[in-house]
Amino acid sequence: MIGTRKLGELTVGAEGLGCMGMSQAYGVRDSDTESIATIHRALELGVTLLDTANVYGPETNEELVGRAIADRRDQVVLATKFGIVWGEGGSMGARGDAEYVKQSCDASLRRLGVDYIDLYYQHRVDPNVPIEETWGALSELVQAGKVRYLGISEASADTIRKAHAVHPVTALQSEWSLWTRGIEDEILPTARELGIGIVPFSPLGRGFLTGAITSTEDLPADDMRRRLPRFADGNLDSNLAIVAALRELAEEKGLTAGQLALAWVLNQGADVVPIPGTKRRTYLEQNVAAAEISLTPEDVARIEAAAPASAVAGARYPEELARAAGK
Repeated sequence: MIGTRKLGELTVGAEGLGCMGMSQAYGVRDSDTESIATIHRALELGVTLLDTANVYGPETNEELVGRAIADRRDQVVLATKFGIVWGEGGSMGARGDAEYVKQSCDASLRRLGVDYIDLYYQHRVDPNVPIEETWGALSELVQAGKVRYLGISEASADTIRKAHAVHPVTALQSEWSLWTRGIEDEILPTARELGIGIVPFSPLGRGFLTGAITSTEDLPADDMRRRLPRFADGNLDSNLAIVAALRELAEEKGLTAGQLALAWVLNQGADVVPIPGTKRRTYLEQNVAAAEISLTPEDVARIEAAAPASAVAGARYPEELARAAGK
């Protein structure tokens, strides 16, 4: 059993489970049976924070998670999200008007088969709706007992402050890993000043830092990573050199490169709860083992020297998604 950490006032396992890949994004959907078994095994290991969203699938991931936890709701800290909307040609937008917030919450509750959501995130900030309107509606959901705590994802420091002034922000979910460190300069200090917990998504660099991906040919034809610049020809070889350096350090400790990369994220503070995603028990158990790894300051320095942020080749997202993400 792994230990616990605090996201604001919310106690969760020191590591969470990202459930998105069980339903979309990373290739052919596997058997729901194995996905549900993975969720059950996570709970056995003390991984209590389960992360989903209305847009995953879309919608089917919430239904899957709901089936998995139907007979063990009291063991789970259930997180879901609203706010991403898809347009023509796969373009990504955001919606945050009060009516949509309330509709989305009710629909998620139905799909999940629960009476309340533990942690409800604004998935992306709608640039056309004042954050005060969105968070006013979210605060009403808390008052109604439909939601316990509120979070925000991929938001700027200024937006986080404005949201927090309306209703306390319990958790910030943003991409953070050895090859995505953009939150460190301004966003992370803001969250910590306000007592907001940090939930890094893609802490393994969308699986790249595990060393399992050496070519885009390793990825299924419908895998979203084929669209990401860091996996593209011209960038891939440079990024593979980072993984090779990590693997060398990991082998000294009898670890995988992925475990070392995840241990680095976990080492960033007691307010950090990464949510590596997997749909298989084997990888889940490898990830959970990283929560038991102790790193010395020398270890951290060597890891960061092996994987400096400046060495990462390629942007996080292609241009059309970067615009929608506000990045």
